[in-house]
Formats: sequence, C-alpha cells, structure tokens
Amino acid sequence: DGVLCPIPQYPLYSATIRLLGGTLVPYYLDEETKWGLNIEDIRNQVIATRKKGISVRGLVFINPGNPTGQCLSEQNLREMISFCYKENIALLADEVYQQNIYQDERPFVSAKKVLMDMGFPYNKEVELVSFHTVSKGYWGECGQRGGYFELTNIDPQTVDELYKVASISLSPNVPGQIFMGLMVNPPKPNDVSYNQYVAESKAILESLRRRAHMMTDGFNSCKNITCNFTEGAMYSFPKVNLPPLAIAAAKKAGKEPDVFYCLKLLEATGISTVPGSGFGQKEGTFHLRTTILPSEEDMPDVMARFKKFNFEFMSQYEDSS
Repeated sequence: DGVLCPIPQYPLYSATIRLLGGTLVPYYLDEETKWGLNIEDIRNQVIATRKKGISVRGLVFINPGNPTGQCLSEQNLREMISFCYKENIALLADEVYQQNIYQDERPFVSAKKVLMDMGFPYNKEVELVSFHTVSKGYWGECGQRGGYFELTNIDPQTVDELYKVASISLSPNVPGQIFMGLMVNPPKPNDVSYNQYVAESKAILESLRRRAHMMTDGFNSCKNITCNFTEGAMYSFPKVNLPPLAIAAAKKAGKEPDVFYCLKLLEATGISTVPGSGFGQKEGTFHLRTTILPSEEDMPDVMARFKKFNFEFMSQYEDSS
C-alpha cells in the first residue's frame, strides 16, 4: 500500500508509513509558487506508483504547511477532494495549525467544510480524516499535548477497529484533556472569562504575525538566502544557496550540506535549526526550518546573529577565483 505525502513533509508521516510496512509516495510542493500544490503532479505520481503494483490508499496534506508555512486555497481543496473521489483514495487532512494564520488573502478553510459544500456525491462518498490538536494555535503553544481526529464517511467496521487500536494506549494526560475541552468549547460571549480569552488569544496571534514578518524579512536580507512568507503555522523554511566549496567541505566532513550549515550555525550562534534534508527537498536544493516563536523582544537579536553568521559563512566558502 502507498500513501501520498507532500515533500517537504513532517517526518512523522514517512516514519509511520515505514513502520507499518507501507510505501511513501511523494508529491513535491512548488517553492516558486509559495509552496503551491499541483494536482497534475499528484495524478502522475499515482499513475507511476500503480504501474509498480502499489495500491495508493491515502493522500496526506498539511494545511497550513509544516515545515513550509503555506496556506492552501479553497480551490486546492476542491481539486484534491475531486481527485480522491475519482481515484477512490482516502483524504487525510492535517489541520493542526488552523488557528495560526498570518495573512488575510488565504484564510484557513477546513477540508470538511469544502467537502460538505461540494454536495453529493462527494459529501457522502469521499473518505476524510481530519486531525487537530491543542499543542498549536494559542492554546498549548507546543507545551501541552492533546489531539483528536474526526472521521467522515468512514465505514463503521473500520471505525470499530480504530477504537480497538486506540484502546491499547488509554493513558491520556489530564491537562491535555482539559485543554481539549476548552478548545472545542471555548468561552462564549457573556461568560466571565470571555473578554480576557479574546484579548489574550488576539494578542498572541497578532504577535506571531509580526514575528512571521520579522523573520521572513530577516532571511530575505541575507546573502544567498530566499524565503517565502510564513502564511501560517509556526515555521520559516528558507532556501540556502550553498557555494560549491561549502558543499565540498560538507562532503569531506561526512555531512549533508544543509546539516553542515546548521551545525556551523549552532556552534557559532547557539541558534538551533533543523536541516531541510530531514523533511525532504528537491535534489540539489538546501533548506533549514526554524520557528517564529522567539519573543518579539529577542527576534531582532536572533536575526542579527543569523545574518552575521551567514555572511561570514558565505564569505569563507566563496570561490575567490
């Protein structure tokens, strides 16, 4: 069995697919179109995979994206739903960053809403699994853990089996359950805590929006680095155009070039990032992922240290000939 996953992707998917004996079927997001999704690329991947005798069972998408930070349009969602209907493929909607939106042009729209709006036969026949969590947004802020998945148009026998699998590990943490209850049933107008809830959540999201701009602008001011704006989620994923001498030095050190860069960054500045090779990337390109979570007060210093390191690194490995 095969599962379509975006590249770059959150490594949990590739690891889980491998653990369960499946095959990851990659489809590449287009960095030149703000990490856009191309349905024709997905279609071609399915055709090629089926020719190898692999049955494609599911299509994963991450909206907003991790590590890429893009927001999918409603048109993208309609295309995927229509494709999954025609090809009899289940749709897995990773929507855990749905509250983390930092622009107004492409607001978050859930796959289930689009599915229901498309009407029959899609709303009765397309199998959809929607994921959400308290650890993102403005609730747990990555410190609290709790989540759920909602099943739409899934056969009842399959649901029963999922309950059995879930029952193997029935040890939910109490704070996670409390957060989950608050997320699905937040304070309402006239509740005692409502005004404070609105003020605090708004302040957190507005601060994250400012930090997304600060980080993206900072990366784009650096030599040999380009970065799409972080439209959503909590990450920036800049492309680092490494000089040939840096790539050769990485090879000599027995490291992937982006790993080499990130380790040098960590040693020089204390800034911890994740190499793009950990998420998958097009051959010959190099990236890193970092969060937009440093405080607003610290962000200028963080970006100044990064820019200084990057300039010195690029200068060191430039071909002076």
